[in-house]
Amino acid sequence: MRCLFIDTSSFFINIAITYNNTIIYHKYTKIERDMSSLIIPIIKEGFDSVSFDIKNLDKIFIVNGPGSFTGVRVGVTVAKTIAWSLNIPLIPISSLEVIASTNSGKKYHVGLIDARRGNVFAGVYDKKLNVIKEDRFINFNELDINDDYELIGEGYKESNPDILKVINKHINDEDINPHVLKPNYLKLTEAEEKLNDKRNN
Repeated sequence: MRCLFIDTSSFFINIAITYNNTIIYHKYTKIERDMSSLIIPIIKEGFDSVSFDIKNLDKIFIVNGPGSFTGVRVGVTVAKTIAWSLNIPLIPISSLEVIASTNSGKKYHVGLIDARRGNVFAGVYDKKLNVIKEDRFINFNELDINDDYELIGEGYKESNPDILKVINKHINDEDINPHVLKPNYLKLTEAEEKLNDKRNN
């Protein structure tokens, strides 16, 4: 099985190519700007370094949010384009699940992304990445957690995703038509929020 994993939901590009449950290329790099112009060269670099062509991929796994609006949009667009043009099955994955795949001794893992103003994107998973509490946009103080929960993300336990664990969890998922895949923002963009404010005033 040959797979491509793409995650641009934060200020990092996280690209992996796997072959028969082994990561044979991995690039994890912080991007200050111009993510859209850098992601294709990084993917090309990856396939230049491995023993098969991108056309021979079996599946593409794309992290479609929540997270950075721009980052999510860039990754989803690239994944959809490759999947559609080469007729490769496309499988979406939550960014919070990817974060929650980080190894921990706690019973439950809470993937967290700062959403500003005391709010977070949060998803709760067990060690097998089964969903305990659905991904949501919530005020941090409203999180219902105890000592069984490990908070993972900026300001808490550092995220160190287990990409193979995530891929194996979803390897048999039904693929999605690239034309209908959309970013999962979980909240309105700032522009949409401002527009709604104007309409309501």
